Amino acid sequence: MTSSTAPLRLYVSSDLAAGVEFNLLPDQARYIAQVMRRNTGDPILLFNGRDGEWRGVLASISKKSASVLVEQQTRPQGVERGLKLLFAPVKRTATDLIVQKATELGVTLLQPVITQHTNNDRVRTDRLEAIVVEAAEQCCRVMVPEVCEPIALSDAVSDWPDGQVLFVMDETGGGDPVADVMTESAARNMGAAAFVIGPEGGFAETELDLLRSLPFSKFVSLGPRILRADTAALATLTCWQALCGDWRPGPS
Repeated sequence: MTSSTAPLRLYVSSDLAAGVEFNLLPDQARYIAQVMRRNTGDPILLFNGRDGEWRGVLASISKKSASVLVEQQTRPQGVERGLKLLFAPVKRTATDLIVQKATELGVTLLQPVITQHTNNDRVRTDRLEAIVVEAAEQCCRVMVPEVCEPIALSDAVSDWPDGQVLFVMDETGGGDPVADVMTESAARNMGAAAFVIGPEGGFAETELDLLRSLPFSKFVSLGPRILRADTAALATLTCWQALCGDWRPGPS
């Protein structure tokens, strides 16, 4: 007898098309069988970041293995507007939170940047990629953000795409109010966006000078309070989605 519980949703690397059958990874099989207690014939939703979302069924399942049969596409892949977040890694729990919530808030690329005041330059991208996948599964995205290897801030801005603005979240309070900047961007129907968030100790003066010298940078203030790095990242992305992004009514 099949379960009436809502179908699980999993990210897979296999190609997805009607009639395709493949084995899940051992960890996924154990999770489905032992944690979620699902059975043969139960529905499952699948996505790979390329072929959209598909409904399938569990064709077989045991404690250590499981296979799925792909049946019907439920959502096309579509195209998400590029939304980049450059952030200085902080303590592990806060970095994990940034990555998880940025995925939920629609970021398409996560770029850790090493700054003079960065207090955690040991970034395990494999761990962050696992967090991104889990967040994408839970928030029903059909794509998984790219997680890049950490690079120096100066390298991150050295070969910047033409025409793309880099919004610098300025903890010194010298930037323009975030609502004004983003409302202006929305009025111009700006598509892709990129943001850079500093470390817990803030950007060094030399880094601020570098960012100010860039013709594509725009300094933005998040208000009178000094925010923690993780709070600043999430506040920035929330403002963007509300004022310029896919939280706005109509086509974005």
